Amino acid sequence: MTDRPFAPQVSAFGSHHEQVVFCHDEDSGLKAIIAIYSTALGPALGGTRFYPYGSEQAALADVLDLSQGMAYKAALAGLDLGGGKAVIIGDPATLKSEALLRAYGRFVQSLGGRYYTACDVGTYSVDMDVIARECDFVTGRTVEHGGAGDSSVLTAFGVYQGMRASAQHVWGDTSLAGRTVGVAGVGKVGHHLVSRLVEEGATVIITDVNEAAVARVVEAHPQVRVVADADALVREPLDVYAPCALGHALTDEVVEVLSASIVCGAANNQLAHEGIEKRLAEREITYAPDYCVNSGGLIQVADERESDGFHFDRAKSRAAGIFDTTLDVLDRGKAEGVPPSIAADRQAEQRMRDVGRLRAMWLPS
Repeated sequence: MTDRPFAPQVSAFGSHHEQVVFCHDEDSGLKAIIAIYSTALGPALGGTRFYPYGSEQAALADVLDLSQGMAYKAALAGLDLGGGKAVIIGDPATLKSEALLRAYGRFVQSLGGRYYTACDVGTYSVDMDVIARECDFVTGRTVEHGGAGDSSVLTAFGVYQGMRASAQHVWGDTSLAGRTVGVAGVGKVGHHLVSRLVEEGATVIITDVNEAAVARVVEAHPQVRVVADADALVREPLDVYAPCALGHALTDEVVEVLSASIVCGAANNQLAHEGIEKRLAEREITYAPDYCVNSGGLIQVADERESDGFHFDRAKSRAAGIFDTTLDVLDRGKAEGVPPSIAADRQAEQRMRDVGRLRAMWLPS
């Protein structure tokens, strides 16, 4: 058992990963890495991130980190899925093309169903439709093609449920009305989360590097206040801080100035390094583990694999269970005297061990 799994040693072999595949198609410009952390509970499922990494080493570090997080996320969510992730190296605004996406789809197909892909940063449901022209193992497709569509809807819903559970744990009441919530990143997921918070009566402060994303939120919710950047946001008097952009938002500097009683957001891998979770606990800041509360999108796209196809209401009902899972993790951490992130790791690892052992028993096909 590892108390903090998200610190892989970057190498061509990953960190306890089952399989890491480097994909290159010179004609289309495709350079991608697919990482499968575990298939103990089922085929690995995780999105494809299209991002202009500064180096192949940086891309490898990210995909190893993210794929491990997906394995823990699926386990904690009670899904019969393993953990995987893929990254495509480059700027999607200039490099993305039909040829590149279809070439990538053929690489995913070559894994024979060990890895199912979906949307992530820089990829969308329409991209999944293109990939599916070469690949059978695609989720997160458009509704017109029988898919779940935009998975950010239930990702935001799940984070909201995790936030309500955290409020129950800290304040003894699930209500966020009258609370001040700072949301860093109002893109795919963040803007849905802001809508739910405003509807409940929370005071919301936002920031995003994308001015268009900020403008969209302000147009819909003029009462929302905007600050210049995440550094300014964390210095505001907050009750809840919701990191909803890229990872490693919780640095030593952020934790030292943060006034919030709760951290609960959609971003993956929020802890900048090992030990941050202990400093959060020392400052009596309740951290709702990211892969616990942001699993709604995974639950949504996983529903596409049901025999009768995707049903939004069924997926939403399952995502509502994030409330109970988050409360269980927070209560377990308190009972065991460990930070919630460690309690979540232990719970996920226990399920991977207990259920994964069953796979050792051979069954006739």
